[in-house]
Amino acid sequence: MKNIRGPDWNLIKEEYLKLNGNVKLKELAEKYGVKYSTLRSRKNREDWDSEINKNVATKSATQQKNVATENKNKNNNKEPIAEEVKEVLENTELTDKQRLFCIYYIKYFNATKAYQKAYHSSYAVANVEGYRLLVKPSIKKEIDNLKKIKLNRAMLSPDDVFQKYIDIAFADISDYVTFGRKEIEVDKDEDNNHVIVEVNYVDFKESSEVDGTIISEVSQGKNGVSVKLQDKMKALQWLSDRLDLLPTETKIKLDNERAKVEMVREKLDYEKNKDNKNDKPIEILIKRKGED
Repeated sequence: MKNIRGPDWNLIKEEYLKLNGNVKLKELAEKYGVKYSTLRSRKNREDWDSEINKNVATKSATQQKNVATENKNKNNNKEPIAEEVKEVLENTELTDKQRLFCIYYIKYFNATKAYQKAYHSSYAVANVEGYRLLVKPSIKKEIDNLKKIKLNRAMLSPDDVFQKYIDIAFADISDYVTFGRKEIEVDKDEDNNHVIVEVNYVDFKESSEVDGTIISEVSQGKNGVSVKLQDKMKALQWLSDRLDLLPTETKIKLDNERAKVEMVREKLDYEKNKDNKNDKPIEILIKRKGED
């Protein structure tokens, strides 16, 4: 009777650790003839990455310190490595990717975006895993420490927070898309004459031309492409609750912006419904976070 042996998980794990996790799990699964889902589940259950972290974290931190010191000695005009980055590099409780997550979170204050940047994952995965990682005690502790460092160094002042809300509240949809009516050729008649109709259109601007931090999501579904901006109304409300801290000019802008939001909404509804009998519905949806 032929002896059927199962996969040598010790050998698979040894190779994964030897490569410091820098290998695609699908390729590793194919090499050893195991299911990708089984390999991924086992790696996560046994937390292989934590073993990698124990082996390389101290060495990585030391190397980063040495590089920073060497560069400083070569050129005193170069900026030193940021204090919060040093703090993360010296934290041996976290994996390399967890450290990156902390750094990106402090930059964007968005768990989904930080997870995407650190783990190179899809939005759908990051939207779930980002929050899970954010509430993990060791991650939360590190992020709290980084926040204190930023506050102490005046890198995240109350003015910075106000400015971000102001940017969201006063964001203009026309900064991100162009929309309106245009004529297009749809066919030719029996006399070979061009048949022209007027249709609605929505065109996106290049990502390099817009402030990506104001966009919370870009996705494509069965109804077309959807762009979600950070919630303008919530930002307006947040600022309204703190009117006593705002200059008069900004207070006036708040009132004007509320009126502007309603005007834009009415215009979009009008353009979408105009000549509905002749036009196909717009397949590109412009949404704000929190609006369905």
